[in-house]
Amino acid sequence: MQTGDLVRLIVIDFLTVVGITAIAGITAPRWPDRWLDRDRGVLRWFAPKHDGVFRILRVSWMARILPELGSTFGGASKSELPGRDAQSLRRYLIEVRRAEWVHIVSTFSFLALIPFNPWWLTLLFAAIIVLGNAPFLLILRFNRLRLTRLLERMS
Repeated sequence: MQTGDLVRLIVIDFLTVVGITAIAGITAPRWPDRWLDRDRGVLRWFAPKHDGVFRILRVSWMARILPELGSTFGGASKSELPGRDAQSLRRYLIEVRRAEWVHIVSTFSFLALIPFNPWWLTLLFAAIIVLGNAPFLLILRFNRLRLTRLLERMS
């Protein structure tokens, strides 16, 4: 493969991944809340029941330094609680799940590259995408765990 062809392929791959992520982010605020009223599918995977793992990984520190772009495409910002009553917390929990799904879609966007890329380029994009989304997924998972516990105590 010539250098020009490789550069062109990398640009196409980048635009593909960004496009898939943007479509997920743009459509997410319009997803029905009933899709997000409980943990489904991959949201049930790897759900630690205690926050020790999150403390070791310094998730609270990550949450303070990483940007929160939930309101960019018309969604809700998750930078602070909208209220402390059960209804507000349940609404916030739906928004956290929505954001988690957007990052999951983004994480798996590299799968669209498999048919068109050499294996090593797909692997490179997969590593970059997974590493880029992992901190956000950890923050969202930690927040979901805390919200779920709080709502259970309130009921």
